[in-house]
Amino acid sequence: MRLVAGIALVAHGIDRFRTGQPVEPAILDILAIGDGVLLVAGLWTPFAGSLLVVYSAWCSLVQNGNSCSSIFLMTFGVALVLIGPGGWSVDAYLFGWKRIDF
Repeated sequence: MRLVAGIALVAHGIDRFRTGQPVEPAILDILAIGDGVLLVAGLWTPFAGSLLVVYSAWCSLVQNGNSCSSIFLMTFGVALVLIGPGGWSVDAYLFGWKRIDF
């Protein structure tokens, strides 16, 4: 789930960055690319997932037209914040793998 959300966010940021927008949206796209890299690596996953939710909510409010991809990424961000990075991540290597027992 981290990989899908991170790769989609990096691709979305690169696609929007290449259109040659003014400085303010370009800074937001660079931050989106950085957030996607954090998600792919699994570093600071709760923070990166929260940024994904905020970025996706902003994109769905600002975009005119179909916002299904933003809503999809927003649900991925919420799930990553609640579930965590998983066993194969930098967070698991640094802080140990957290296990939820039911």
